[in-house]
Amino acid sequence: MIDLGIEKLALIGVVALIVIGPEKLPRVARTVGALLGKAQRYVNDVKAEVNRSMELDELRKMKTTVEDAARDVEHSIHTGASEFEKQFAGESGDTLSALAEPEQAAPEYRHPRKNWRLKQGATPNWYKARNGVRTKALSGAARVARFRPHKIN
Repeated sequence: MIDLGIEKLALIGVVALIVIGPEKLPRVARTVGALLGKAQRYVNDVKAEVNRSMELDELRKMKTTVEDAARDVEHSIHTGASEFEKQFAGESGDTLSALAEPEQAAPEYRHPRKNWRLKQGATPNWYKARNGVRTKALSGAARVARFRPHKIN
């Protein structure tokens, strides 16, 4: 890596002052500083993107391990349930059918006959009035007239 000490920076500054001249040196220094800043931001963005991709890969690996563990647990639960059903069916073959209720038909759908245009709010009007909630829309002129101070004669 380039090792720039104070002596080398001073030498570069003196050479730049001689070659560029004192009139153009501040403008060139500003331009070089802006370009270096852009380069640093670009390098930092690339580093951040690499870090994000590495973290994303780690999260994907973690996700696959969690999904595998969930599948194993689900499989063990299913096997245990099937074994229990087999054991229960073997012990009492007729009791299971006796416990089952006869199938009932689902009730027919009835429309609630509500008028959706007359929908009421859940908050009572007395509560709205006490807390100053507007229940009716006021025009701008009515609002101004309402809050205008009254003249005392």
